[in-house]
Amino acid sequence: MSTVILFNKPFNVLSQFTDKGTVNSDRKTLSEYIDVSGVYAAGRLDKDSEGLLLLTNDGVLQQEISNPKYKWPKTYVVQVEGKPSLEEIKILQNGVNLKDGKTKPAEVEIIDKPEGLWDRFPPIRYRKSIPESWLMITIREGRNRQVRRMTAAIGFPTLRLIRYSIGKFTIDDIPSGEWRRLEI
Repeated sequence: MSTVILFNKPFNVLSQFTDKGTVNSDRKTLSEYIDVSGVYAAGRLDKDSEGLLLLTNDGVLQQEISNPKYKWPKTYVVQVEGKPSLEEIKILQNGVNLKDGKTKPAEVEIIDKPEGLWDRFPPIRYRKSIPESWLMITIREGRNRQVRRMTAAIGFPTLRLIRYSIGKFTIDDIPSGEWRRLEI
């Protein structure tokens, strides 16, 4: 039986159990939240991103989740600066040219701000003169900071990025900083 931990990672937490950064680093790590031994992160979620991080003790499952060749869909709720048009959304849907090549097509829709969304600390910066929008973006590849680079490439910088799901796993009913254990 495999253990899978669904962790709703808060903003500003590293996706690792130790901080191999500077000697006197005060960065938060997974060890401050998860006290289960023998599990390891299946993939990454940047320090400045929030939401679902899967951890498992099953090396085969960890590789399958992490490796883009298996094309596990990853869905993000993204707050961007500005209001993209339907034509700009179409660009995201068809694939965006980035420095490391064109992205694969993505599922993208404009959504309302999600209900029940937790506050982020520190909060994002708001600019009174520039509106913001919410998008739901599903990708099937995993380039470094891909969603942020995609929205920036069409002129809408990401303000807040929350991974909602990986495959069938979601953060539904898991508060920020909390986790749920599954045995599969």
